[in-house]
Amino acid sequence: MQKISGKEVSGEIIEKLKTKKTPDKILGAILIGEDPTSISFLKQKEKIAKDLGIDFRLYNFSESIKNDDLRKEINKLARSKRIGGLILQLPLPKGVNKNYVLNAIPREKDVDVLSERALGAFYKGRNLVSPPSVGVVEEIIERLDLKLEKLTVVVVGLGDLVGKPISVWLTDKCRNLHLLRSGSDLEIIKGADLIISGVGKAGVVKEINLRDGSGVIDFGYYYTPNGQLLGDFEKDKKSDKVLFYTPTPGGTGPILVAKLMENFYKLNA
Repeated sequence: MQKISGKEVSGEIIEKLKTKKTPDKILGAILIGEDPTSISFLKQKEKIAKDLGIDFRLYNFSESIKNDDLRKEINKLARSKRIGGLILQLPLPKGVNKNYVLNAIPREKDVDVLSERALGAFYKGRNLVSPPSVGVVEEIIERLDLKLEKLTVVVVGLGDLVGKPISVWLTDKCRNLHLLRSGSDLEIIKGADLIISGVGKAGVVKEINLRDGSGVIDFGYYYTPNGQLLGDFEKDKKSDKVLFYTPTPGGTGPILVAKLMENFYKLNA
């Protein structure tokens, strides 16, 4: 059984990026409000960016800002020739129209691939970069030399950040592909070779319910009332049924940040 170290994988990706010319552009991060979890995630991105010598800037706006005003501010940033990439940190506060403000980010500066133009181009195979979540899955599959055409794959949770783009990327690549929304009957995962989960509900995928030799890529995260961070995947202490899995914390999270930085380099090559 292999526990995939996101820190190790991320570190190798970052070291490769260090051999390339650092983009002479700003990577801008937009934060609405002061959500502690969002701030924590942005600090991780800032740390990696600074390690790469990237000019990382945080643009903080009040939670009370109106949608039109926020879109105008993002438009101003997007028009700047000095800015080579923009991140809109999610989730957004209630009242902020996510798609309306995301669509102010031009495709050529959308490192997260979240605007409708960038996603539309990705779904048609025409975007310059892939969503970071897709990059993570592709990285792990390549490293483990998995043959998708021989695998039954189940994607649990079909959200915009993880499940949906990954499902599109996997289409026509697997022997069998099953897509399950949050709250679906998970009986089918018992026969899966690879489970990719992005629900955000602790223990929704339990090792005891999986077949021997399967693998789990877990994007879900959930904070317990006492502040403990858990993933969708619940490792069984008494068995080693899975061949590999990504832990939470320390699994897909660091790789996501590395893939975001990789996108910034590609968009500014």
